[in-house]
Amino acid sequence: MAGSLGKVCAYQLPLTAGRCGSDWLLLRAQRARQFQKWPWCSLSSGRGRFNAASLGLQARVRPFPLLIATGGGYMGYDQYGRYKDRELTKIGIEVPPRIANETQVALYKTIPTRLLSRAWGRLNQVELPTWLRKPVYSLYIWTFGVNMQEAAVEDLIQYRNLGEFFRRKLKPAVRPVCNSHCVISPADGKILHFGRVRNCEVEQVKGVTYSLETFLGPHTWAEAINCTIKPSNEEDPSSFQDLLVTKEGNELFHCVVYLAPGDYHCFHSPTDWRVAHRRHFPGSLMSVNPGVARWIKELFCHNERVVLSGEWTHGFFSLTAVGATNVGSIRIYFDKELRTNSPRYSKGSYNDFSYLSNNNQEGVSMRKGEHLGEFNLGSTIVLLFEAPHDFTFNLKAGQKIRYGEPLGTM
Repeated sequence: MAGSLGKVCAYQLPLTAGRCGSDWLLLRAQRARQFQKWPWCSLSSGRGRFNAASLGLQARVRPFPLLIATGGGYMGYDQYGRYKDRELTKIGIEVPPRIANETQVALYKTIPTRLLSRAWGRLNQVELPTWLRKPVYSLYIWTFGVNMQEAAVEDLIQYRNLGEFFRRKLKPAVRPVCNSHCVISPADGKILHFGRVRNCEVEQVKGVTYSLETFLGPHTWAEAINCTIKPSNEEDPSSFQDLLVTKEGNELFHCVVYLAPGDYHCFHSPTDWRVAHRRHFPGSLMSVNPGVARWIKELFCHNERVVLSGEWTHGFFSLTAVGATNVGSIRIYFDKELRTNSPRYSKGSYNDFSYLSNNNQEGVSMRKGEHLGEFNLGSTIVLLFEAPHDFTFNLKAGQKIRYGEPLGTM
């Protein structure tokens, strides 16, 4: 009997121990599950870090909202700074312009403005349905304040596409050309800056300059316009400026006219002169509105431009058409070879073309007020010319001016 009792105990002891062990493991598993439900104690197994999902956080970084928040904060800060500048200006305190650094300019250049301008140019050539023309053009007129009473064709339905509307002609009598002054405004627009050229630096707006030599390029076209080439001094920054002045007692003057999107987009000859040379600089197509011109130094040197050089009665004369965003197409009426806003170009390159030939030693003669070219949208005209020292501008910076109105007198 004792032997049988010992066998029973021997058989039941492991079973009891097994049950106790399984119950203990089950209890431990239940506690572990409860422990994982506690958000302040949840850990990823084997990694030793917090489980972000159990904390209700998103492990993925969302770049778009982050970009919007960062960009919005920066724009708000920038606008606040501009607001303070305007308030200081109102009370008569002169505020220095905010100049963009190289990083900001480089970031701006990463925007595919040339591609966008080509796409805009193609869109301008798409013929609009007759029923859509009046609403589209009316919206543009209302947005930019276009005066259609001056247009040669006032009926909006007659403009088949946006390009024809932008390049609309004016009635002959609405822009009389001033005959009593030697230089007139080549286009409708706003005067950004004007004056004498000092130390080979030209002001695009007050306080923001660009290099005359960088803007016009090397003085290799002097032979084409029969200018006397003087020996240059590389150490003297004004030596390039001296090369342009061909007559004793003369000085170099400049004037910048900004064409807004609502302005008349054609430009005309500002004086009687002969065009001997064209230099085309492929480049960026950044905006040239006055706000950007105050922000980016040497903006006109970055952008694509077409420089027409020649002579007038007082010596050197040049007119430069500067491209801008959505204004990659610059057209010169007498130059059928000019092609602007090409898909590919080499940085810092330029293309020269001479209008002189064996059969034409005078170049292209232009009369004051004669049609010269056009933009597809608003842009900028820069005049650089030689004149006697007593030449004076009858202008104010920021004033509106119309084609045909005088710029200055002697």
